Amino acid sequence: MKIALLNHGCAKNLVDSELMLGLLAEKGHEVTLDENDADIVVVNTCSFIHDAEKESVQSILQMVDSGKKVIVTGCLPQKHKEDLKKAIPEISGMVGTSDIKEIVDVVEQISSKKGYVSKISEKPEYIYPENIERQQITVGASSYIKIADGCNYHCGYCIIPQLRGEYRSRTMENIVEEAKDLVKKGVTEIVLIAQDTTSYGLDLYKKKALPDLLEKLNEIEGLGWIRIMYAYPTQVSDELLDAMARLDKVAKYIDLPLQHYNKEILEAMRRPVMDYRELVGKIRSKVPNIAIRTAFIVGYPGETDEQFNELYDFVKDAKFDRMGVFEYSREKNTVSYSMDFQIPAKIKKQRRNKLMKLQQKISREINEKYVGKTIPCIVEGYTDDGVVLLRSQHDAPEIDGMVYARSENPVVPGDIENIKIERADEYDLYGVVQPLEKFKK
Repeated sequence: MKIALLNHGCAKNLVDSELMLGLLAEKGHEVTLDENDADIVVVNTCSFIHDAEKESVQSILQMVDSGKKVIVTGCLPQKHKEDLKKAIPEISGMVGTSDIKEIVDVVEQISSKKGYVSKISEKPEYIYPENIERQQITVGASSYIKIADGCNYHCGYCIIPQLRGEYRSRTMENIVEEAKDLVKKGVTEIVLIAQDTTSYGLDLYKKKALPDLLEKLNEIEGLGWIRIMYAYPTQVSDELLDAMARLDKVAKYIDLPLQHYNKEILEAMRRPVMDYRELVGKIRSKVPNIAIRTAFIVGYPGETDEQFNELYDFVKDAKFDRMGVFEYSREKNTVSYSMDFQIPAKIKKQRRNKLMKLQQKISREINEKYVGKTIPCIVEGYTDDGVVLLRSQHDAPEIDGMVYARSENPVVPGDIENIKIERADEYDLYGVVQPLEKFKK
């Protein structure tokens, strides 16, 4: 039987999907990326917010309607367990967030017509299946490496700790080994991910070990860039910033979701109450030329106009290089679900739009500073009409802007080229490849 997989949600989910495909391929199962060509479809789901859940459910129903045997994995079965099967009785099997190693057994039981199979641990405890060769869904210049999973924080709006269990780091040796394998396959940039990358090592090594990990990764021959996502405000140490500034392969970029600025809202969110202006200032002074990406939630229960305006003023002053804004999503089994003063959808939308309009202006101003400069960019590929698609060191794959460039000579995806920037808009840069100044991997 042929097996296909549909992935929903974040990069952390993508890694789980690639691991499941790797486990299946290792046992000799035929894997295809075309769900129409498959007998069994694995739908790896996201349940972080209502919209993501809806999208996952639509995929499940679509596959069921087209006559496929459907195995649902990830956050949705972990969250709803057998209620999901009751809602969609056609589901053939389910696998929880920390049970991905069971995918082979579930597929084999369904293939031999043993009926519905469910493998969902009551209390998730994520253990990364080491020594499995990931079957990459996205093969390109960059690849994600999950350095830990689970979360020890209990933010008021978030269900992840219930779905993923406690924070668990992988060993440094295993991460470095995986990075070397990816480089051998032609990957130029590795993107480090976890629910919180900056807490890496606290459980294993009794200290924040991300700086040590960066040192080891920086030594890998052939690796171009190392990027850090999902940093947690209180865990951004001087040691980490010093390592980022010093190590040549570490992209001068940090993804630091702050969620809000007003102290009362941060407290209600169960987020760190600290001076974010000071933190942003420190990051910029310690790591010259760094791009900071952040994310905020608007419309959290009880958020007043004054509190929103405080956030707005902070964004105006901080001038983040990259920013995402999310409307608060009310999720069951979170602290904020039963809070008073839920904000109407219309106001949430207005606040998000206002903040994003401000950010567009800031983003354009920042991008225009690149005009006339020559910057190293990683080649992603080509557009249909032959324009080279690239990404600067200040842009993470899939979420940030792109660089579009003309080139007299062919360029190779994964190479790092020097691009002279000629113009800019709110999110993207436009330029020309400089033929004689080339950084080889």
